[in-house]
Amino acid sequence: MLAVRAYELMVICDGDLDESTVAGVINRITAEVADASGTVATTDKWGKRRFAYEINKKHEGFYVVFEILAEPGALDRLETTLRLADEVVRHKLIRLPDHEAARRGLTEQASPVEAG
Repeated sequence: MLAVRAYELMVICDGDLDESTVAGVINRITAEVADASGTVATTDKWGKRRFAYEINKKHEGFYVVFEILAEPGALDRLETTLRLADEVVRHKLIRLPDHEAARRGLTEQASPVEAG
């Protein structure tokens, strides 16, 4: 069994979408993570924000940040789905460093004092 890792996924949906469509995107992401045997620990909806620069002739989008626990490679299909989704303007998936995941309470990490 592979170790479960913590990830942060930021998704920016098209600013022209209505709230229910954005909620549908969030639900699809959550379902796809579950299908990959992962868990969405938190979903943080930042709401509609103005872009620092124009993206695809758009000036604003809905920002949503997910904290996800999954095995390495389990989210590859999700990334492909997001790349192809018309509603998603941009997305970024990063693996959180172990100490940051522990700080956020997503994983447990032995402190250096206990390990030594």
